[in-house]
Amino acid sequence: MTIPVRDTGEGARFLVRVSPRASRTAVLGIYGEGTEAALKMALQAPPLEGRANAALIELLADLLEVPRSAIEIGAGEHARNKTILIRGRKATDIAEAIRKSLAGKA
Repeated sequence: MTIPVRDTGEGARFLVRVSPRASRTAVLGIYGEGTEAALKMALQAPPLEGRANAALIELLADLLEVPRSAIEIGAGEHARNKTILIRGRKATDIAEAIRKSLAGKA
């Protein structure tokens, strides 16, 4: 099972669901089903002054092997559900990186 990653004119887009103030920062798995499926992530950082968003971007940069500057929170900056844009990357490449990270969890 994987999450849908879509190509856009700017790059690849996908959904994430974050849980701030977790005991550890990690990728937990998949939240939801179908076109609404999201990558579920736990973040130690609190949702204050953008700290959780910064932690999310750092985790995604490491996971997807892209520079932090290529990652943008397209929607949901102040919510648990977020739309992530990875600039200059193809959906197939991002989907494969996510699949590999989730396979390591199994």
